[in-house]
Parts: sequence; structure tokens; C-alpha cells
Amino acid sequence: MTLEEIKKEYKEIAEKLTDPELISRWDEFQELSKRKAALEKIATKAQELDELKQRIEENNQIISSQEEELAALAQEEVVLLAQKKERLEKEIAALLQDESEDLPEAIIMEIRPGTGGEEASLFAGDLFGMYTKYAEQKAWKYTVLEVSQTEVGGIREASIEFDGKEAARQLRHEAGVHRVQRIPSTEKAGRIHTSTASVAILPKPTKAEIQLNPADLKIDTFNSSGPGGQNVNKRQTAVRVTHLPSGLVVASQASRNQQKNREFALSLLAARLLQQKEESEGATLAGERKGQIGQAERAEKIRTYNFPQDRITDHRIKESFHGIEKVMAGNLKPIVEELQRL
Repeated sequence: MTLEEIKKEYKEIAEKLTDPELISRWDEFQELSKRKAALEKIATKAQELDELKQRIEENNQIISSQEEELAALAQEEVVLLAQKKERLEKEIAALLQDESEDLPEAIIMEIRPGTGGEEASLFAGDLFGMYTKYAEQKAWKYTVLEVSQTEVGGIREASIEFDGKEAARQLRHEAGVHRVQRIPSTEKAGRIHTSTASVAILPKPTKAEIQLNPADLKIDTFNSSGPGGQNVNKRQTAVRVTHLPSGLVVASQASRNQQKNREFALSLLAARLLQQKEESEGATLAGERKGQIGQAERAEKIRTYNFPQDRITDHRIKESFHGIEKVMAGNLKPIVEELQRL
């Protein structure tokens, strides 16, 4: 879609949402609200761009006048406005690309430790922190659906839902096996260990793609547990959902609210059922996930995080990046930008 088409659609949806009778057609109201939210960022930036162009035009008129002092000030402002305009146009172009690509409105990232025991679980936890911090820097909306911790402070498994096509576009290349080389905190001899963690990216299905029949679901509640399995909540807020026809089991204890955990578990279940649906259409579940994460062995890697050499190497683009601590703190931008060229 062009920018003008998006501006027109946004305006039409905004007008429809003012209809007081629309609330009685709840499904239509939700769809329109969701579409408006998806277009809002582009529409807002488009309005900002129009205002910038108007200010540039006004300053150009001043420059062409006979007032030398005013013209000099206007010329300085035009330079600054032109720089803002260029940045804004690039941002809009990226958003338009997201809109034109067949990207999901939300994705679910699953992180699991691979080879390396406790150190692998700690590295999986580091990846969890890296991605959530990056999302915060980008002001993306994200929800931790599930995180299961180990006794040493690592994670056994984590699932995070990221909203928006921008997140889907930027994180889609993170799927695969990530390898770390460093001296673990538990290593007394100072030897460098190599461990792995796997990242899978699943599109979050729409209601039209996956319909969950309540009769097919067995829902159990249990006490949430912390590191090492200790009970951290006396109330049964954690939720386990079993999909009876397929045998798939998912659980969530990320929230202290049982209803929230139920919603999170159902989101996870829907994403995994979508993969099974794709399996029946030709792309096998094993191929989909294994193609992303393999067996999480040390040799199957998309990226290596070498702490002693302060270097991260992405093996697909054969590029290395330094400043590993900054990257682990969420500064993924340089790597993500290079991967966008794939």
C-alpha cells in the first residue's frame, strides 16, 4: 500500500469507529480497532511529515524575501528540518515495508537451553534479557507468556509474545542455535566452556487461522514455582492446558493472575497448533522447528558470542561485532540492521 492509501484507510476507519451502533457488532469493532492501531504509527508519522514539509515551504518563502537577517535564520532552520524530514521518510519507508510484507501481527519467541548443562541455562537467561531489553528500547509491546527458572538463575524455557509487524520483521532472523564461549562463574580452573541455547520464532495465529474448541481442552491449575521448584505462590495461579486431539501440552505461570496465565497458555497452544496445521499442508512441524534450531548442538549455530574476545560473530552474514556487553544489554541494532539485508 502507498502512504496515501494508508492515510485514506486510517481516516475511514477512524470515522467508522465514531458510529455508536458499532459497539453492538463486537467482532467488527475489534477488527476495526486492531486495524486502526496497526495503521496509527504510519498515519501519525505521515502527519508529522506533512507538517515538516509545510514548515520547510514557509521557510523557503522567507529565504526568497529581501529580509537578509530573517532569510539567514530561515536557512539554518531549513537545514535542520531537511535532516528531520530525511529521517522521518526512512522511518515511514520501513513501516510501509512492514505493511506490504506478509508478516504476522505478533510473534512468539521460545528460548531453551541446549548443550552445556547449567551454563546453557544461564546463557538462555541472558538471551531472554537481551531480547526483552531490546524490545524496551524499541518501545515494543511484549508479554512474557512463560518463564521457568533453574536453581542457578538460568531458565529451562521461556516464551515471549512480541506485538507488531516491526518486531516480527526485526526478530525473524533470530531463530536458530546461539553459541556462547566464556568462562562460567562456576568454573574454578578458568577454562572456557562452549554452550548453546535455541531460539524459535512462531507466528501468533489469528482467530480465523486457529479455532480452539473448549471441548478439546483439558485445563488444570497448579501452584507457581520458583527456581529449583520451590513454591512461590500458595494459590493455584499457574495453568496447564492439554489439547486432547493432538496431545500437545502447554503451561504458563508468568503471571500471578490465573486468568492471565490461562490466556498466555492458550496463545502458546494456538501458535503450536498452527505449526501442526502447516505440517498437514506440507511444511512438517519437525522441519519448521528443527530447521530453526536443529538439535541445539554446538556445531549447529547461527551466531557465536565469544566473551574472552569481546566478539559476536553471525555466521550467516560472516560479520563480527564488538562490544558484547552492550549487545547483551539490548543494543542489538547493528546486528539486526545487517540481517535485514539478507
